[in-house]
Amino acid sequence: MSIGVIGAGKWGSALHFALSQKNSVLISSRTPRDIKNFVPLEEILKCDYLVITVPAQQIAVWLKENFVFQGQKILVASKGIEASSGRFLNEIYAEYVPHENIAFLSGPSFATEVMQSLPTALVINSYSEDLASEFAAFFPSFIKTYISKDVTGAEIAGAYKNVIAIAAGICSGLSLGNNAAAALISRGLVEMERFGGAYGANKDTFLGLSGAGDLFLTASSTMSRNFRVGLGLAKGLSQEEILNELGEVAEGIGTAYALYDIAKKNELYLPIAREVYAMLEGKSPQESLRDLLTN
Repeated sequence: MSIGVIGAGKWGSALHFALSQKNSVLISSRTPRDIKNFVPLEEILKCDYLVITVPAQQIAVWLKENFVFQGQKILVASKGIEASSGRFLNEIYAEYVPHENIAFLSGPSFATEVMQSLPTALVINSYSEDLASEFAAFFPSFIKTYISKDVTGAEIAGAYKNVIAIAAGICSGLSLGNNAAAALISRGLVEMERFGGAYGANKDTFLGLSGAGDLFLTASSTMSRNFRVGLGLAKGLSQEEILNELGEVAEGIGTAYALYDIAKKNELYLPIAREVYAMLEGKSPQESLRDLLTN
């Protein structure tokens, strides 16, 4: 048995650290890193188990250019909806990997805290309960793992919470207060669940770790990249300025565009996601706030 992590950013490095507590784990990324057990990508792809952290907006191209399925069992550890097509990650991966060989990681998990071995709980979502159990066994004692078959619900929750986190960052940046933040996050949860319902997701998923748990974390801390995107928008910064300042991918941006297009096409009522999209396109936060309060 061999395990490989693809992607050596903060989250990939944190997962490599966590999984290495009980296993021998290799890691690789596009850019060579001075990390223990770092190997070229071609060596990683020979592993029996792969944990992939390639960002949602890049994964279709990455798979096309790099991946050949050879029976590997895969845990997808990125979250988002492809902006250009509106496809969920499980739809993108389905072109390359059978359902029984893939699982999706969800739940509250800041990379910095995982690297400090601080406790959390995560969910491994897969159509195959046996596969989810296999991946669950790899995690260290400070990460409690649960298993779910609601792949769609977990994917939607993991992607959508990043958009709500941007809105929460704007709320904080405008100094709107704790009442407004609580109202925004709770309505965001309702909006997320409503969107999931349109795709047949399990309502309970949105009330658990994958939904409320991850949302509360991401929408309430400057440790969240997406929350910091919102802070930047509240200051009147452009997308480009915000991303240059972050120096990292913020998955909520691409997902906001995807949600806007999906909502428009299917006539779905997603007011918070709609306003986040509008602010990313240049609408003033004050005007968006007025529209949220009056519409």
